[in-house]
Amino acid sequence: MAAPEEPELSQAQTEKLLQFQDLTGLESMDQCRRTLEQHNWNIEAAVQDRLNEQEGVPSVFNPPPSRPLQVNTADHRVYSYIVSRPQPRGLLGWSYYLIMLPFRFTYYTLLDIFRFALRLIRPDPRGRVTDPVGDVVSFIHSFEEKYGQAHPVFYQGTYSQALNDAKRELRYLLVYLHGNDHQDTDEFCRSTLCTEEVITFLNTRMLFWACSTGKPEGYRVSQALRENTYPFLAMIMLKDRKMTVVGRLEGLIQPEDLINQLTFIMDANQTYLMSERLEREERNQTQVLRQQQDEAYLASLRADQEKDRKKREEQEQRRQEEEKVRQSALAEERRRRTLEEEKERKSECLPPEPPADDPESVKIVFKLPNDTRVERRFLFGQSLTVIYDFLFSLKETPEKFQIVTNFPRRVLPCLPTEEQPNPPTLKEAGLSRSEVLFVQDLTDD
Repeated sequence: MAAPEEPELSQAQTEKLLQFQDLTGLESMDQCRRTLEQHNWNIEAAVQDRLNEQEGVPSVFNPPPSRPLQVNTADHRVYSYIVSRPQPRGLLGWSYYLIMLPFRFTYYTLLDIFRFALRLIRPDPRGRVTDPVGDVVSFIHSFEEKYGQAHPVFYQGTYSQALNDAKRELRYLLVYLHGNDHQDTDEFCRSTLCTEEVITFLNTRMLFWACSTGKPEGYRVSQALRENTYPFLAMIMLKDRKMTVVGRLEGLIQPEDLINQLTFIMDANQTYLMSERLEREERNQTQVLRQQQDEAYLASLRADQEKDRKKREEQEQRRQEEEKVRQSALAEERRRRTLEEEKERKSECLPPEPPADDPESVKIVFKLPNDTRVERRFLFGQSLTVIYDFLFSLKETPEKFQIVTNFPRRVLPCLPTEEQPNPPTLKEAGLSRSEVLFVQDLTDD
């Protein structure tokens, strides 16, 4: 059965696909497409998730099954600032408050009863986190639709990733839990969170992560931080090597008050952050020093290995040269023995020397290259090859030679050739009864 074909991409999706591939360096277009589809084609969230994966943070689409949020919330030194709702003023205010009190009490009581009954019938779907990045991105989109584009820079990733980045960068992390149904949420977002001074302060001093408690990811963080009311803000930082909640701000807070409270929390914990930075710098310096030592050791090891390699190569070269000399000596010895055996064989095959009174005999005196003289008699009818074989059988004769007459000077054709396969006889060569022939050494040639 053929696999269903994937739907064609729009031009905007194709551009995002190419941009995502260029930013992440992924070669597989299918992997790029799957990643963008998982993030609802939000390229910023997809790139951030990919970078977090490369830094060793698990992907939000393949998280550990039940990994707890690694944040210390049991520190009794946590600074808490709770803003109470303003009390009614004057007779008119108190009259309105007392008249609305039964209605508010009844409304919230019935709402709580309804939610409790609904949870008994159907478990809260927020308890199961399936797309944490999608939850955050969806909240950001709904926030911008309702309150506009002017807001602090939201961290587009999971809560765990935000904690990891804040820990790695040694920065403060401000967590905002958005309560959709709370009566102060709208006023806080419009009058506090989206003001220019708060935006500038948050963007320059810390990471800012936010999500709605109506989303599974926001609900999970809500269960971890245990807020009491909304709006809720929690300041988290690395303290004593653990990500720790160092400040809690609850209730409707004004911009100036928010900045003052956050500044107070940061000033109160600045020594811890500086201590972590110094400790990390010392660890980095120790790591750099260890790395330099390792590199120096490796360089020394490589130098020793290179010396050993060159020494082995020199030894191998000497061995090969010695072997070459030995083989050459053996080859020379074999050649010398073969030559001696050939001389001996030629000597045994020579015809007997004729007597001096034989009318067909020829007396020849040979002058060798070493200035020695050799005399022997041959027959006119014998081939010049016999003369050559006689000289070849002598120990004083060089390995290669030719026989030359003195006057007129000519080389006797003692060996067969293609033009003359049968060398001439002594008579045919024009030799007389008494001759002096010269043996010329051709070994160097």
